[in-house]
Amino acid sequence: MYARVAKWEGGTAEALRQSAKQINADVDAGPPEGLPAKGLLMLIDPDGGRAIAISLFETEEDLRQGDATLNTMSPRTDMGRRAAVETYEVAFDVRL
Repeated sequence: MYARVAKWEGGTAEALRQSAKQINADVDAGPPEGLPAKGLLMLIDPDGGRAIAISLFETEEDLRQGDATLNTMSPRTDMGRRAAVETYEVAFDVRL
């Protein structure tokens, strides 16, 4: 499993909450075309104006395709600026 982690800075609390709500609603209809993700997670710090979006992929090929797709997309609200995008190999994923 692989993860793409995008970090956002400089957003307003309302914009971060609205973005999270909109992305959640959009994903309920299924992931966007070209995004072979196995999971999506968004962490927000409304008071600090920060967000972290984590996309999980089964294979490195899926990660590359998902990264290319996500790089063409922009949030519908002003979440601030995308400060970084990093990729990781997932060592474990435990949900209790």
